Amino acid sequence: MSNDPTFREFTIGMLLFDGFNSLAMHAFIDPFRSANYLRGESLYRWEFIGFEADCVTASNGLTISSLKTHPDISEPLDLLVVNASWGVSHLKSPKLLSWLRDQSSRGVTLCGLDTGAFILAFAGLLKGRRAAVHYEHIAAFRELFPDVAMGEEMFIVDGDRLTCSGGLASSDLALEIIRLQQGMELANASGRYIFHERLRNGDEGQLSEHQEPVGYAAPEKLREAIILMERTLEQPLDIGEVAKTVGISQRQLDRLFNKHTGVSPVRYYLDVRLDRARGLVTQTELPILTVAVACGFSSNAQFSRTYRKRFGISPSQDRIEGRVPFQFRSFPSHAGV
Repeated sequence: MSNDPTFREFTIGMLLFDGFNSLAMHAFIDPFRSANYLRGESLYRWEFIGFEADCVTASNGLTISSLKTHPDISEPLDLLVVNASWGVSHLKSPKLLSWLRDQSSRGVTLCGLDTGAFILAFAGLLKGRRAAVHYEHIAAFRELFPDVAMGEEMFIVDGDRLTCSGGLASSDLALEIIRLQQGMELANASGRYIFHERLRNGDEGQLSEHQEPVGYAAPEKLREAIILMERTLEQPLDIGEVAKTVGISQRQLDRLFNKHTGVSPVRYYLDVRLDRARGLVTQTELPILTVAVACGFSSNAQFSRTYRKRFGISPSQDRIEGRVPFQFRSFPSHAGV
C-alpha cells in the first residue's frame, strides 16, 4: 500500500459470518465511504460476502441478506476482511480455509477483525506474523496459536496481513489504510467527517491505564503486583513472593488491594485466573483439564469446584451455555458469588 497518484479503485470484500461484530463492520467501512464522498470519486468499493450463506445475523441481531457467496466473486479483490465475533471454533471447514489460502496466493491482502484473526490462523495464514485480537480473546488465541506473535495493540499491519481488535478500532485501521494509500490529508478529513476523535496509530494498546479499574490513581506497587499476577497465571506465585518481588511487605500489599480493588490479593489473583479460564472454556475446544492447567489449577476437580463457586455453573456446562449467541444472554451468564 502506498500513496500513488495513479491509484485505481480499491476493492474490499467483507466476509461475514453469523454472530459477526456489526460495530466493527460499520466502523471499518465508513471511513472509506467518507473518503469517496470527500474526494468526489470512487476510490474504494466494497461488497459483502457470506461465503456459503446469502444471509447472516450479527451478534446484535442485525440481519444482512442478499450477500454474495464465494463462487459469485468474479472480480479480483484487493483486500479481504474476515469479520467474526463469538463462536469461531467451528469456522475451520476445509473448503473455507482452502479458499482463504487461495485468495492469499492470488495476492489478496487479508484482514481479520475482532476474532477474524482466529479464522486466518486456522488457515495457517498468520504463522510467523504478528496479530491483534480483542483483549477478551488474547489468552485463547495464545493457547491455540503459539506460532503467531500476539500483540495487545488496537491493530497490527504486518505486510499483507492486517488484524484488528474490532469495535471502533476498526475505523483506526481503515483510516491507516487511507493514510498509506492517499495521504494524511484525506485520512484526517475522513476521520473528521465521521467525528472520529483522532487518528490512533497501531502502536497504541487496546486499554490505556486510565481505562483500567485501578488506573493512574493506583499506587505503582499495586500496578506492578497486578502485572506480575497476570503474567504468572499458569504457575501462580505465593502472595508473599508477589510482595517480595515488587518490594513491599505482604501486609502492605494486602492493604493496597483492599483499599483500591475492594478484595484481597488472594481473591484478586484467583479472579484473574478464573476470568482467563472462562475465556478458554467458552472460546476454544481445549480439553477442560488443559484449561485448568493453563490457569494454574492442579486438578480437574479443584478447577471445577472453584469455577462453579465463582460463576454458578460447571466448566463443561458453561462451554455449552456460554456459546449461546451473545444478544440472547448477559455476560457473565451466571451471577458470581
